[in-house]
Amino acid sequence: MSYNPNDKLTGAYLSSPHSQNYAPKRMKTVKVNQDTSDHLQKNDQGDDDKKEKSFWASAVEFLAVLVSAFFIAYAIRFFVFEIYVVPTGSMLQTIQEQDMLVGEKLTLHFKDPEVGEIVTFRDPIDPNKVLIKRLIANEGSTVDLKNGYVYVDGVKIAEPYVSGQITEPEANASNLGLPISYPYTVPEGYVWVMGDNRGNSLDSRAFGPVQKSAITSRALWIIWPFKDVKML
Repeated sequence: MSYNPNDKLTGAYLSSPHSQNYAPKRMKTVKVNQDTSDHLQKNDQGDDDKKEKSFWASAVEFLAVLVSAFFIAYAIRFFVFEIYVVPTGSMLQTIQEQDMLVGEKLTLHFKDPEVGEIVTFRDPIDPNKVLIKRLIANEGSTVDLKNGYVYVDGVKIAEPYVSGQITEPEANASNLGLPISYPYTVPEGYVWVMGDNRGNSLDSRAFGPVQKSAITSRALWIIWPFKDVKML
C-alpha cells in the first residue's frame, strides 16, 4: 500500500490492508469553525469599546458634577452667605483687623436690616469695594451728633460698642461735596451707618447715607482666628 500524503485520514477507520479490494475509506471531513477565534477577537474588541465608553461616561459624569458644584457654590455665595476678611480697624473693638467673618444674604431678600445690626455694603465712593459698618438709623429717621453722642429722632442712643469714644461730625462729605448739616434726616431708600471705632472710621459722616440696595449682607459671626470667634 502506498501512502498518499494528500489524503485526509484524520479520524478515519481503515480497511484491512490484506483485502484485495483495499481502498481507504475517507470520512467526511469536519470543517473547523474558524469563526471561533474571530468571535473571541470581536469580544476583545467589544470589551475595549465598553471600556472606552465607560471612560467617557465617567468623564462626562465628573464634568457634570464639577459644573453643578460650581453653580451651587456660586448660588450659595450670591444668595446665601459670603466670607469676608476685614482689612482695617474701623470696627474695633467689635471686629479686629484681619478677622474672617460670615455675612448672611438670604434674609435680605425678605426684610431690611435692623438698627444696631452690622452690615456689609458697596462703598458709595468706589462700588468695587465692600465696607462693613453698624446700621445706626433707617430711612426717615433723623440723626444728630451733639456733645460727642449720637441722637436718633431726638433720643440719645446707647452705644457700648464704641468703648467710650466720642462721635464727631466730619468736616466734609466726600461724595456730596459739602458738609452734612445736622440734624440730618435719612432719605427714603437709604440707611445711616457708622463704624464702632468712631475716631478712625470712614462712614456716613463722610460719604453720607448708604442706599439699601447697596447692602450685601448681615455680618453674623466671626469664624477666624479662633480667639476672636463670636456671634455679632
